[in-house]
This record gives sequence, structure tokens and C-alpha cells, in this order.
Amino acid sequence: MSILIKGGRVVDPVNGFDGVADVLIEKGIVSAIGENLTVGEDTEIINVENHIVVPGLVDMHCHLREPGFEYKEDIASGTKSALGGGFTSVACMPNTKPAIDTAETVKFILDKAEAAGMANVFPIGAISKGLGGADATDIEALKEAGVVAVSDDGRPVENSAMMLDAMRKAYQLGVAVISHCEDISLGKGDMNEGALAESLGYEGISPTSEEVMVARDAILSEQYKLPVHIAHVSTRRSVDIIRRAKEKGAPITCETCPHYFSLTEDAVKVSGANAKMNPPLRNNDDVSAIIEGLADGTVDVIATDHAPHSAEEKGGEFSKAPNGIVGFETAFALGYTYLVEKGHLTLSELVEKMSVNPSKILGIQRGSIGVGDVADIAIFDVSKSYKVVAADMLSKSKNTPYDGFELTGRLLYSIVGGRVALRGGEALWKAYFN
Repeated sequence: MSILIKGGRVVDPVNGFDGVADVLIEKGIVSAIGENLTVGEDTEIINVENHIVVPGLVDMHCHLREPGFEYKEDIASGTKSALGGGFTSVACMPNTKPAIDTAETVKFILDKAEAAGMANVFPIGAISKGLGGADATDIEALKEAGVVAVSDDGRPVENSAMMLDAMRKAYQLGVAVISHCEDISLGKGDMNEGALAESLGYEGISPTSEEVMVARDAILSEQYKLPVHIAHVSTRRSVDIIRRAKEKGAPITCETCPHYFSLTEDAVKVSGANAKMNPPLRNNDDVSAIIEGLADGTVDVIATDHAPHSAEEKGGEFSKAPNGIVGFETAFALGYTYLVEKGHLTLSELVEKMSVNPSKILGIQRGSIGVGDVADIAIFDVSKSYKVVAADMLSKSKNTPYDGFELTGRLLYSIVGGRVALRGGEALWKAYFN
């Protein structure tokens, strides 16, 4: 069946288009864009007047937990949750059990994603076997199996020679390297180092644990002219290091996450372990720096770092609780509410950071709504705010600090390959799938 998306504000930075238009989809491809398009009787018409139509969002950093941790999330539930936030494509990190370090595990994930029939899944392979940091994986074999990037996310690649070798091989093969920047010897603790951690009786994590590894990878990128992508940047100094490296011509890119521009460490007092993550939430100055980096282009991507955990895991002692929060279903709304409505980014710039740029870095053919493009599209209502209800989230896990927040930018439709994969809005997401 053909689909006509009628009367929405179409925002497509790749083709330089931002205006009211109809979008016609035929056989999974965008076939026409214009005003008052005519269609046949067998075409489904979706009226989206006063709503925004954007390329399907692309999350280049998430955790789907399968294989090994299906009680937290699995590929079906995770990609369902992704659709609930407008993400039509996601790249999943390799810290599963077993890790994504063989072609067989890559195939397992791709088969599971195809069977689920939700969002597109692009696996990320491990740099070291079992994420152990000792023996390198066969990046070429992983690439042939279908990975779009390599990373040991969840752990840093502490051996600089191994990191440089991975950067070289990945560059030759055309896959991205995503670096979890953390000096573990400096990173032990529960939350951001400072007066608040001391007052709460928690061990602090020094910002330098992130920054020294960002500096190392920036130096490697600059010295050897090799691309590297820095994950979940959270501090002012990290942004400054990356900005200077870019000015010197280093082919370095980076991402941040919505929690690093919308929350500070104070959230720990309210949300407890649901505000515990790695890197930890920082202070007001760091939040300001992240926003500045997004505004001036230093920070290329907004990724979710979607990290589901069970209520039992998050509900125990803070120091023993695992790091991470679910992020798919609130990411766009947080970007719109905290960045677009406050004047830090235009809507087009937000789309660049949540769809266009991650597609470019991963080398996947997504991120635009031009004629001939795959019809991966998200439609949002930004006319009014809505309240986040953690219990209604599509993820198996509900570990979010945003429960009860009023945000603008609710998902109405996620379209994947020309198929309406999710209808959101007032028809509750969970009811749609039950």
C-alpha cells in the first residue's frame, strides 16, 4: 500500500528543505514531495497538519541487552521502545553475553531484529574479544558479517596500541570506531566528584577519568589522521579538548546524551539510582558546556545510551546499582524541550544531530526524506506538552529519571521502510502493541 503524509512541516536538512508539504511513499521509497499531491484510492492518507515530519531518528549508541540479559531488554522490546521515540534505526553496543565479537553473534542479532520487524538494527562489534582488552577481534570478519562500527563500550580500550590498531583497521574497512573514554583507575565511584557526593556519602568519580582518555584519543586522531568517535561526552574539558582537536584538523567526532544537557548531579537527590550512570551526571557548568558544544557544532550527535535495568537492580543500594537509564522514548522530546524551545538549536539542527550526522558517521543510507530515499520517517506533535509516564514505556525496563516531566515532542508515527510500524499519540503506545 502507498502512504501519503499530508500537510505536515517537513524538515530535511540533507536536502535543505523546511516547509509544509505532502510526502508520498510507494513501495517503501519516497516517490514525491510537494503541495497537494494526488493519489489513488488504495493510498492510506495520514493527515499531519500542524505536526512535524522528519527523517527517522538514528541512535548510534544503545544497549539492547540480547543475548544474555533478556530480563532487562531484548531486541524485540528494545526496538519497539526505539519506535516509541521515533528511532527507526539503532546501533547496538557489544557488551552482551556473549559479546558481539564473532560473526555468529552478529548474525544472531540481525536475525532477531528481522524477526521482530520493528526498527532497523545495525550491530556494533567489539574491539577486543569478550571486551577483555587483551586480544583483538577480527574486525574484517565482523564487518563482513554486518557491523557498522566497533567499540568496547561499557569499558575503555586501555591499551593505546590496541586502540590505534583498531582505528587503522576500521578506517581501512570503512567502519567507525566508538570510544568509551574512561581511565578506570580514576573512575571508581558512584556519582560526580564534589560537594554533593560528599554530603550524600557517595564516592565521587573524577571528571578527569573521562578527560584524560578523550585527550589520548584526540591526540591519536590528530597525529595519525584517523577517525574516532567519542561516546557520551559529559564535561566542559572534554568538549574543549575535542573542539581544539577539530580546529587542528583531527577527524574526530563526538556525541552526548540528553541527560547531559537536561540534568545535573542534583537529580541523584530526587531519582536515586535512576539518575546513576557512567559517565555520571555533572554540574551546571558542564551542562552549559555541553549545550555550547551542541550549538557550535563541536558535539556532532545526540545519542541515547539507552541502558535498561530491572527495577530490582535499580531499587537496591545506590552504590551497588548498575549504571544507565532508558532513553529511546524521551530523547527527541528532551532535545526539543531543552534545546529547540530554549533557542540553543533550530529544529533542523536537532534533526542533524539525531538523524543526519549519526547516519554519516556510521555510513548507513538514512537521515533524509528526498525522492528515492528509503521511507524511514518520524512524525511528532510539538503543539503541546505531555507528561512522561514511566509505567507506560514500551521498554521492558522503566529506569528513567524523567518520570513525571512535562516535555514537548510526542511521537505520533514511526514509519520504517514505508510501513507504519507504530502509531503513537493519544492512542497509548502500550495499548497499540497489546
